[in-house]
Amino acid sequence: MITDYVKLYLKAGDGGNGCVAFHREKYIARGGPSGGDGGKGGDIVFVVDKNANTLLAYRYRHKFIAQNGEDGKQEKRHGANAPDLVLPVPPGTLIRDAATGKILHDMSDGEPFVICRGGKGGWGNAHFATPTRQIPRFAKAGIKGEEKEVILELKMLADVGLIGMPNVGKSSILAQISAARPKIANYNFTTLSPNLGVVQVGDEGEGFVVADIPGLIEGASEGAGLGHDFLRHIERCRLLVHVVDISELSGRDPRGDVRLINDELKKYNEELANRPQIIAGNKYDIARDSAALAEFEKFCSESGYELIYISAATGYNIKNLVRLVSERLKELPPIKVFEPEVEPENFVDRKGHEVTVKKENGKYIVEGEWLERLMAQVNFDDRDSLRYFQRVLRNAGVFDALEEAGAIDGDTVSILDFEFEYIK
Repeated sequence: MITDYVKLYLKAGDGGNGCVAFHREKYIARGGPSGGDGGKGGDIVFVVDKNANTLLAYRYRHKFIAQNGEDGKQEKRHGANAPDLVLPVPPGTLIRDAATGKILHDMSDGEPFVICRGGKGGWGNAHFATPTRQIPRFAKAGIKGEEKEVILELKMLADVGLIGMPNVGKSSILAQISAARPKIANYNFTTLSPNLGVVQVGDEGEGFVVADIPGLIEGASEGAGLGHDFLRHIERCRLLVHVVDISELSGRDPRGDVRLINDELKKYNEELANRPQIIAGNKYDIARDSAALAEFEKFCSESGYELIYISAATGYNIKNLVRLVSERLKELPPIKVFEPEVEPENFVDRKGHEVTVKKENGKYIVEGEWLERLMAQVNFDDRDSLRYFQRVLRNAGVFDALEEAGAIDGDTVSILDFEFEYIK
């Protein structure tokens, strides 16, 4: 069974922490701060693997975390940047936000896509030296890398989709017109996953890609017969070749089969149902009922379908089918590429300096995701570091939020278990 739909948790690497250090060397007094900066965390990058046609690599592993950047070192040495974590996916993979289902990116363009950016490294204490603050005993912590839950959904890149009921000869046609060798047998649901084949037209290297879609049945739009697993792979197809069995041996009505499949396409996607179709009447070599063929031709003409009789078993009219498909493709727009439904800057929630203030047991408790980073870079035993801490809180509006909550001079404020007395 093809793996074409997976959910992943992704976490880019955190930036390395800045270093607090001072230069120590014989005969050199007061060498000054020498803490280096932390390295950048690794990005998570999706790339296209042209040799892959399934998401099987992610079937059993759903969590990917990039390396963190290295912490800064003494003597102003920069911590090493972490390598990017590269995740290969097949062409045509859609990346969706797991929470909203919206499309973040379509990997059809073949270009690498950074889904989670690694955090920047923190500054070492050498950055904070000034004429009035010559011995900074604090450094910045590295910024956390972005994290996200995404859904990978494979929609194959094919110009033409072979659709139809089970056991009507779609795989046999694909084997006739391309080098693909799908499984062929005389029973329903022989094909359990879509197959791709490249069809060459002429001597100049021109051609098109055909997808053999496993047989659809009634209720496919609601998942019957693994319908959802198969229908998504024809959403990009520019042209549909609707294969029907016109021999009386199957006991089926080809007109009813065409109506049934097209109804399922309409229920799944209205746009898909309106895609141009060519009706390929297969098994023409064993069709004997001329009256039934005449009725079928009338039905196709009234419905606006282009009809061609073929025989996948004997090769009858196969070349004409390829020629007809090639001519129709020249008149159609290129393969559909899905546009992102989320702006790039909104891929990751960026909450800025938002805080919440609540009063419990006589204390004002301040909470906010960014405060954890701030607390990690403050040395509470150093006066300069405490001034920096106070300045950041004031500029970020934390003091304003405390006053709105009713805090007055002398009240106790708690931030991540660090308590202090509030003074305006």
